[in-house]
Amino acid sequence: MSEVMLLTVILLPVITGVLTLALPFKKRWHMEVFLETFTVFNTLLVWSLLANRPEESFVLANFTGNLTIAFKVDGMAIVFAGLVSFLWPFATLYAFEYMTKEEHEKVFFMFYTITYGVTLGIALAGNLLTMYFFYELLTLVTVPLVMHTLTREAILASRKYLYYSLGGAAFAFIGLIFVIVYGYTTDFVPGGVLDAAKVGERTNILLLIYVIAFMGFGVKAAVCPFNSWLPQAGVAPTPVTALLHAVAVVKAGAFAILRLTYYSFGAEFLKGTWAQYAVMAVAMFTIVYGCSRAVKETHIKRRLAYSTISNLSYILFGAVLMTPLGMAGALCHMVFHAFMKICSFFCAGAVMHQTGKSYVHELDGMGRKMPWVFGIFTVSALALMGVPGLAGFISKWNLAYAAVESDNVLAYFGIGCLLVSALLTAIYMLTIVVRAFFPPEGFEGRKLEGVKDPNWKMLVPLMVFAVMIVTLGLFSAPAVRFFGEVAGGVY
Repeated sequence: MSEVMLLTVILLPVITGVLTLALPFKKRWHMEVFLETFTVFNTLLVWSLLANRPEESFVLANFTGNLTIAFKVDGMAIVFAGLVSFLWPFATLYAFEYMTKEEHEKVFFMFYTITYGVTLGIALAGNLLTMYFFYELLTLVTVPLVMHTLTREAILASRKYLYYSLGGAAFAFIGLIFVIVYGYTTDFVPGGVLDAAKVGERTNILLLIYVIAFMGFGVKAAVCPFNSWLPQAGVAPTPVTALLHAVAVVKAGAFAILRLTYYSFGAEFLKGTWAQYAVMAVAMFTIVYGCSRAVKETHIKRRLAYSTISNLSYILFGAVLMTPLGMAGALCHMVFHAFMKICSFFCAGAVMHQTGKSYVHELDGMGRKMPWVFGIFTVSALALMGVPGLAGFISKWNLAYAAVESDNVLAYFGIGCLLVSALLTAIYMLTIVVRAFFPPEGFEGRKLEGVKDPNWKMLVPLMVFAVMIVTLGLFSAPAVRFFGEVAGGVY
């Protein structure tokens, strides 16, 4: 039964997406009901699977030797699959309203729903080969979403996204090959799978391969210098960019690096080596670079995209500390950041949908006309800054604590990067809030006649995400404890 459930939660969104394009819906709301029903149903199936997780992995196909397509529900799978399945129904509901002003809706929702299943395939992958397979599929099903509007900018953005993703996947493939050759299995095993007898005197070669694979998977996690595709992908419809920047694509990159570090190469093999210092330096530089560019950026979605670049490397910084506390902090920020960033992106999308405005200087006075949207945006902004009582403070605190406990000199500089990032985050997020609620003297309110908050399809997801940001900030102990148990190998 559990084997059927594992396949069902991955295949059902794919089948639903294909049927969305094939079925002749007489009215638009028929399609909405169809999509939302099956999306919610699949989410319930995922939660049932995670609550009653099978102990053994399920092998779907056996190619040769230890090369298999297999799925397993371990602690990491619970974290990522639980996050994705919670957010997707609300994102779909939001998309129904947003896409009323876009063309080719059925094609959009086909790929949008298929992406749900593919992302779950990454989350539930039982070994490196399976994860890599779905990782490649994720690129293929999201390229059409990036180029959905078919404008010149969208086509160029999708082309860059494709080139970067395929190049990163080639680097990641090198890591896969070396794990196959020098590991005793490709399965995800806490502590890593490298065989000391096979590695022998080739330690430095394996360390180099780890760095190459880290940078390969890091393309989707937008590490420097492979991050320019992410801001450019902001030309896609907001439901796409929100999932690209908050959940599916970028978190898949961070998730893959966590798997590679702790379940394939092994933290003990990497800790204290030049490879650890190299990837930690990359993560630290990206943290400061991303938020620095966000301060300068005037386009709303691109500003949030640079913010994402910075925050993703928070996760990678925790990952490369190579300690259980570091891994727990990384998982904490991976989950908490998803709620903060999807909330802020959806607020930006609501503004663009209601007003057609895309730049920060065009937001003057809108907070008074759209109090719900900008009130919720303020919550996400304060959380991203790390204000106590909100989710962002908890995840950043855990990352800083893990850095101190790591006894790694370079990690202490990482704490400084986190503090600089918090200051710059306050600047680029509060600039929007202040403009929205406190327009400059002489502002003409007549320019905003007719501007108002969107309907319930947009507001309900925003309210849920805002509540989650506050709840995770005030009652984070169970979640943080669970992340610690996953990092400690309990799950």
